[in-house]
Amino acid sequence: MAWFQAVGTALGHLWRRSLQLRVIVSTLTLSLIVITILGVVLTGQITDRLLEAKINAAVEEMDRARSTIENKMSGVQSGNSQEQQLEDARAALSSRGGTGQSSGAAGSFDSALAMVGGTPPHEIATSSISEVPQELRRFVQRNQVSYQFTTVADPDGYRGRALVIGSPSAEVATLEIYLIFPLASEESSLSLMRGTMLIGGVVLLVLLAAITALVTRQVVLPIRSAARIAGRFADGRLKERMLVRGEDDMARLAQAFNEMAESLSNQITQLEEFGNLQRRFTSDVSHELRTPLTTVRMAADLIHGSSDDLDPALARSSELLVNELDRFEGLLNDLLEISRHDAGVAELQVESLDVRMCARAAISTVRHLARDAEIEVVIDLPEEPVVAEVDPRRVERVLRNLLANAIDHSEGKPVLIRMRGDAEANAVATVVRDQGVGLRPGEEKLVFNRFWRSDPSRVRRSGGTGLGLSISVEDANLHEGRLEAWGDPGVGASFRLLLPMVRGRKLGQSPLALEPMLRKVPALPEVEPEPTIIEAEPAEPTAPAKDASSGAEPTIGEPTAVDPAVDDPTAVEPGAVEPQDPSADEPGIEPPAAGAHPATNGRDPVTADADESMPTETGDGKS
Repeated sequence: MAWFQAVGTALGHLWRRSLQLRVIVSTLTLSLIVITILGVVLTGQITDRLLEAKINAAVEEMDRARSTIENKMSGVQSGNSQEQQLEDARAALSSRGGTGQSSGAAGSFDSALAMVGGTPPHEIATSSISEVPQELRRFVQRNQVSYQFTTVADPDGYRGRALVIGSPSAEVATLEIYLIFPLASEESSLSLMRGTMLIGGVVLLVLLAAITALVTRQVVLPIRSAARIAGRFADGRLKERMLVRGEDDMARLAQAFNEMAESLSNQITQLEEFGNLQRRFTSDVSHELRTPLTTVRMAADLIHGSSDDLDPALARSSELLVNELDRFEGLLNDLLEISRHDAGVAELQVESLDVRMCARAAISTVRHLARDAEIEVVIDLPEEPVVAEVDPRRVERVLRNLLANAIDHSEGKPVLIRMRGDAEANAVATVVRDQGVGLRPGEEKLVFNRFWRSDPSRVRRSGGTGLGLSISVEDANLHEGRLEAWGDPGVGASFRLLLPMVRGRKLGQSPLALEPMLRKVPALPEVEPEPTIIEAEPAEPTAPAKDASSGAEPTIGEPTAVDPAVDDPTAVEPGAVEPQDPSADEPGIEPPAAGAHPATNGRDPVTADADESMPTETGDGKS
């Protein structure tokens, strides 16, 4: 069975790859169908003509035999005389005595006679009457000349098809005359004809196969040559060209292919030169700007360090100068990094480490952005270490860019970062979700383009350069992973970084879904929910308290409330359990410190833990 499967697979592969084989098989199949139909039609026509000639000759022979028998049977009255007369009449038709075998224009034949006579009346017949079918005798007995094809077996050893023709006698009452014509010669002729046609058909098919192979070879060889040259051209051998022979269609195809290859070669060369020039220009400009940037940075730091002694307007100007220099320096770093990716010289510094460390470092970096925007960052990291072979610097940069982008577009709503690993699938996934403006259909691909912005009028809180997501997707590809985006207007956006845990192995299915799903908490009206215990922590000095009249405060929500499918994560759905203030029922909780956010109970409003079923970590390892 395995051998047949292997042969079938090999034949299927050969059938799909060989145009010449498909043309030959198709031609032979159609030719076989035509030859078969033609053979059946010709055989039928020849058979009909042979049988028609046999029948006409048999009818003529019957007329002569009927006349001879009637002459012999005239005037016979007694039963014994009738039997003898029948044998005599039958013998008169035979040229070999009492065998009853005769020959004529229709070929050799045998005869059979029958009549009703004697006292009492009974049927008198010759011995060969048993070969005559009863259906034919009924027609003859109704005074009809009829014939029928049947199978007979005579005493001489012949057994086969025969033509039996019968006729009543016009002179002798109740006399039936039958002539039996064997069809041995006709069957021999038909067998010879069928054999000749079969041999001719086989020879014709072989010749057609040879002719088809020769003709298709003249067409397939230039196509194969073009395929080989196109493959070499695609591999970078831009000087490959087809050989032009003659002036036929194949020659024109080769000439057109060469012209196309020449045009593509020139354009590719120009694009490579332009790309190299652009990358070299970007790299040179970035490097050349570092020297004056360093000088300006030193001067700006000196001025900003003496801002207390300056006029308030000049102090503010020095602060803006330092901020813009920071952004300018970040832009130069991004340009250098993107130029390395474009040049294909970016390399990974792979280490086997806990990927949660990269997430914590990224959260710690964007903490001030979330604090300034008063946006809560909900963290959901596994309790167990997630060890993978990654470049920690690049992974941290990807997560930092995703978090900064989510904070910029979260519209004041919480941001969720979640990580899961699956050793069987060789995959570690990190999802960053926000509940802001979202993405319109088709923008999930454009979001990774350089300098692309969904809303050009939006101000970046993070001071981004527009290259962060572009560099992030290049870093993900460098890890042999993927960076994907999803969004829905008014619902939010979700970004998923999927990396292999072990390099060189196939990346399996992601343990986290890219598109969020709404999860509802069932109502428990009869059971009083236990409040979540949260340890108090002094508020960050840089996090000013927000006046209650200015808007909603960031709250400590569970991961289910951060799902972008919900419009407001702080709102309680119908049937859900309303969160309780832990300080109201727990005696060990201190009242909120002065200046702290009341909704966070004195905690840092930037990060909030998930529920007990989803252990979380903050960026610096503290709550």
